[in-house]
Amino acid sequence: MGGVANRMVGLLLCAITALVVCREWGVAEWTQPAKPVLVLALVAILLFQVRLSRKAFIAVAVLISVALVATHPDWRGIITRGLETAAFIGAFFTALSTLRTVAQTSPAIQRAGTFLAGQPPGRRYAALTVGGQAFALLLNYGSLQLLGSLATTNANAEPNLEIRGHRIRRMLLAIQRAFVSTLPWSPLSFAVAITISVIPEATWGKALVPGLVTSILLAGIGWSLDTLFKPRLTITPVRSAPVGTWGTMLPLVLLLAVLLVGVVTLSTLTQVRVVGIVAVLVPCIAVVWMLIQHWDDAPLSTTGTRIKTYVLQELPGYRGELTLLMMAGFIGTAGAQLFAPMVQATGFDLSALPSWVVLVALVWIIPLAGQIGMNPILAVTLIAPLIPAAADLGVQPTALVVAITAGWALSGASSPFTATTLLIGSFGGISATRVGLVWNGAYTLICGVVLSIWVVAFAHLS
Repeated sequence: MGGVANRMVGLLLCAITALVVCREWGVAEWTQPAKPVLVLALVAILLFQVRLSRKAFIAVAVLISVALVATHPDWRGIITRGLETAAFIGAFFTALSTLRTVAQTSPAIQRAGTFLAGQPPGRRYAALTVGGQAFALLLNYGSLQLLGSLATTNANAEPNLEIRGHRIRRMLLAIQRAFVSTLPWSPLSFAVAITISVIPEATWGKALVPGLVTSILLAGIGWSLDTLFKPRLTITPVRSAPVGTWGTMLPLVLLLAVLLVGVVTLSTLTQVRVVGIVAVLVPCIAVVWMLIQHWDDAPLSTTGTRIKTYVLQELPGYRGELTLLMMAGFIGTAGAQLFAPMVQATGFDLSALPSWVVLVALVWIIPLAGQIGMNPILAVTLIAPLIPAAADLGVQPTALVVAITAGWALSGASSPFTATTLLIGSFGGISATRVGLVWNGAYTLICGVVLSIWVVAFAHLS
């Protein structure tokens, strides 16, 4: 029975992804009424497969739906929009995971990761920061797993306990901060995908350059802190040359070039949102990559087998992550319609505040919400209806995107409940709370202050 359920999960996710692509590209609109039905079928199956903490998200979604039915005349429309958001998140995750599954079996990617992890201390943090961003684009959270395992393997080869402890901490922080620094600009990040979907008239093209500035600030502050507070060792470590050369990184660079050039080109030539482009382009790149990997080994049949394995076995393996992300999107979208009227009834009006206060609040409220277990997707979709229109604040929509994605990145570095801190904590053998509040405490506060100044400056200069 479990095998049948797993196959149903994979097939439903593929069907939902196809419907989302149709919506984004404006084709076969007649198929769209099936999307909420498929999401409900998927969630019904996942309910019996996920652990209790994930079931709680489904239970909250059900309670919100019941409350809407009892109190809101447009409950059908609101619930449908919530299911649309869940479908969009599931489709985006499904598309991105195709690239992750191919990259994780690529010898070239493994060699590149090993080369980065083996860099000498003087340039290891910088190498992992820059290289980690490239890995994050391709693997998403898989970059933390791949580089984290390579980093700990490298560090554990060090016999001295003192050196080993410092090395693990510095390498893992470089990897984590590299990951969060991609969130404000990467077309493959949920931060960008969700934010541009909830801020009217926002586009990835307009947010790219300021998002890169945010990324540079996040990465630069991390590197500066690592350099300034470099640990003083009681013994001199034995250095070893890294395995490989910088040419080892070439396949990764070429792959990223293809990905980014493809996204930019299609974004320029079409009116399709970047999320719709990514949902088509990434799986296509993944299939071509599979064919190249198996070019000497019956490429068509082998690739077909791998695709079947991905859909029916690997994709259902992400059931916990999918349930969390999809339900967070539903809860935020639907719950906002219950939450917003309650806030408005208190007389609280964000539009009455100066624009800089609203922008700075967005930078801080998302990481603060993360401290009480609120997923960034949930936080952003929940507060989005409360954010005044950009025109009412006297700023461009991009300014709101820059502020929200900056806060999202800070949440990824500091919240004990995000996948980033949980994974880094597991590799470091410490709690996620220690990673978020001790290892990244000063980093988060400094970045928060600098990014607050940056988003206000951008809003007034744009």
